[in-house]
Amino acid sequence: MMQMNDATKLLEELNDRSREVFRRVVESYLASGEPVGSRTLTRSLSEKVSAATIRNVMQDLEFLGLLGSPHISAGRVPTQMGLRMFVDGFLEVRDLNPMDREKIDATMSRSNSADVGGLLDRVGAALSGVTHGASLVLAPKHEAEIRHIEFVSLAADRALVVLVLADGHVENRLFTPPPGQTPSSMREAANFLNTLIEGRTLSEAREVIRTEIAARRQEIDSLAREMVESGFAVWDEGAGDSARLIVRGRSNLLAEDGFGEELERIRTLFDDLERKRDIEQFLDLTEEGEGVRIFIGSENKLFSLSGSSLVVSPYMNADRKIIGAVGVIGPTRLNYGRIVPIVDYTAQLVGKMISDRS
Repeated sequence: MMQMNDATKLLEELNDRSREVFRRVVESYLASGEPVGSRTLTRSLSEKVSAATIRNVMQDLEFLGLLGSPHISAGRVPTQMGLRMFVDGFLEVRDLNPMDREKIDATMSRSNSADVGGLLDRVGAALSGVTHGASLVLAPKHEAEIRHIEFVSLAADRALVVLVLADGHVENRLFTPPPGQTPSSMREAANFLNTLIEGRTLSEAREVIRTEIAARRQEIDSLAREMVESGFAVWDEGAGDSARLIVRGRSNLLAEDGFGEELERIRTLFDDLERKRDIEQFLDLTEEGEGVRIFIGSENKLFSLSGSSLVVSPYMNADRKIIGAVGVIGPTRLNYGRIVPIVDYTAQLVGKMISDRS
């Protein structure tokens, strides 16, 4: 990603005329999606200059890598680096539009106070509806403390692991136990686990169990040890699935005017998202702390193939821990000034409501 200090340094190298031409080109492109020509700019610049002068300035900006020529026409569009510099150095983020706020608030007020999943589904629908783009919502993992674990034999090659959490939530999964398991070895395995995991979250328990098995390998009956390792691996392997990615508004993005030639790449992006690839990385996008972050094109590998932009913000629980994220994805000519406050407000509202519920 082009860092803020890089954008500032490049901005300092531009004179006032170059800055204004660059800003006008980007703003016009973001509004229309069309290449911008010198004759168009001569009518909007504060300084009266000829089209030939504007063409020379645009050529200089193209040499710097800030503008590009998509076709043989004289019009220019901002490059990815140019968009990054615009976002870092020129973007004016507006206050949240009262109508947008009203729509988002209305979505939250209709939610069932006990149904976080339903709330986040509606958040995704509201974001895509308000922004006319595609929305992404990463639901929080279920990290309640564990109360009890139990293994239930169903057949010689099938068993059930049941996990009871302190908040009353119960999860169970089928798995294939190691050969030779008996009811007593299953009880022994469950007893061993229950002495270690009570009062711990799943992620905390996983590390404790690995350490204990390594330290007490000789003390644990071989059958029980295999059962512990096999049974808990079910939760280990499936842990990522508990972070649910909600995608809404796919049709909005596919129908975007001027974006038709990118349809196949956009379809690939959504296929990846729906198969839940790189979901954990989606949350990692927000690892630098609070606030909205903007990723343009290949600045993030999840969106590099489609050339899309992502505006994303984390939301936090009552302990100020990042537990999920909300975002809007669209073509690189997103209306960033409008989208940023929408995403920021939605993330803060979701965090507050989840904190209130817990």
